[in-house]
Amino acid sequence: MASARASRPLRTLVTTLVGVSEAAPGGGLGPEDQKIITLARSTRARVASAEGAAVRDETGRTYTAAAVTLPSLRLSALRLAVAMASSSGAERLEAAAVVSDSEPGPGDLAAVRDLGPDAPVFYAGPDGTLRGTLIP
Repeated sequence: MASARASRPLRTLVTTLVGVSEAAPGGGLGPEDQKIITLARSTRARVASAEGAAVRDETGRTYTAAAVTLPSLRLSALRLAVAMASSSGAERLEAAAVVSDSEPGPGDLAAVRDLGPDAPVFYAGPDGTLRGTLIP
């Protein structure tokens, strides 16, 4: 039986990834902003969450998170990403991104404003298409 398996050809899976700049109308975002949308999208997909988020701090470090829904704890992806940045010593946020079917709520935006009062929040759909940029 082992020889029968060895003689069968292996199938190859080819996946084509579409960058955010190609998916977003106009592609007007810079590479670092595209990166946090891609990271948020990847985080969401990796754990099959309803939403994913990423934030970038003043040093360029990024923090990603997916929404948490437990019986005793509920956190949006954006709030968790901000909390992770804060708990890692970030002093200021430069930008944030959330990938979801729905827009970020007021509490999510307030969490971003705590560390990044002038940080843009990029809101993208599950396919990575930019749906809006929220600027204070």
